[in-house]
Amino acid sequence: MSPFRRLLAPLAALTALTLLPAAPAVADPGPPPGSMASLGDSITRGFNACGWYVDCTSRSFSTGDNSAVNSHYLRVRAVDPAIDGHNHNDARTGAKSADMYGQAGTAVGQGVDYVTMLIGANDACTGSESSMTPVTTFRANIDSALNRLRSGLPDARVFVMSIPDVHRLWSVGKGSGSARTAWSLFGICQSLLANPTSTAQPDVDRRDRVRQRVVDYNTQLAQACAAYGPNCDFDGNAVFGYPFTLNQLSGWDYFHPNATGQQVLATVSYAAGFNW
Repeated sequence: MSPFRRLLAPLAALTALTLLPAAPAVADPGPPPGSMASLGDSITRGFNACGWYVDCTSRSFSTGDNSAVNSHYLRVRAVDPAIDGHNHNDARTGAKSADMYGQAGTAVGQGVDYVTMLIGANDACTGSESSMTPVTTFRANIDSALNRLRSGLPDARVFVMSIPDVHRLWSVGKGSGSARTAWSLFGICQSLLANPTSTAQPDVDRRDRVRQRVVDYNTQLAQACAAYGPNCDFDGNAVFGYPFTLNQLSGWDYFHPNATGQQVLATVSYAAGFNW
């Protein structure tokens, strides 16, 4: 190496280090919470995790009390029994981002110390691509809910989770005749899952656009949480990035997590959050 190159090498290394983005601040977990509430949709309700088209809140990854799932609630209770019995599932099957303001109000009324939020699947998984929630509307809905939490529960810890990669749902299920039948029969997420075996370019492009909408929602969730302040933590797309498999989905609709899927969701999300 020439003397000139030897002189430039340390300078280049220093410049590269200077340009590296700063690591995001990690929210302070504080002491374990004595109460908690979960906001969200059918995933948080444990829908189809124990029975035919019913909510199974005991198997919720967030506030459930099923030992096999080992929810956030049970993990917190293991380190601080004071939370025992103070687990509120405020989610509603079918909810969208527009419903988060009302659910946030319920959590405020309960005076909880810890709130989980998993929302957005129903904003993207609609009857058609054209009916998906616009990204700007989604963000406004999330901001509205988080502002209500911050105002009503200023000391509570809020954990915002990324939306699962619904495109992977199509990828792992499209080869299953049972999955395709369920998706068609029950009209599940037709914005993405219509014509599941088609390789025609319009269908490929449509699926890619739906996935991109989920990516865009997750970006807004991360930004909204950052704007909330130090009491909010985003999962860093841990849930979105997890490679869910077909055997972790309900055998009734091939869309919602079964008990195994709820257990995986609890593990992946808890590790990416406050993790008391």
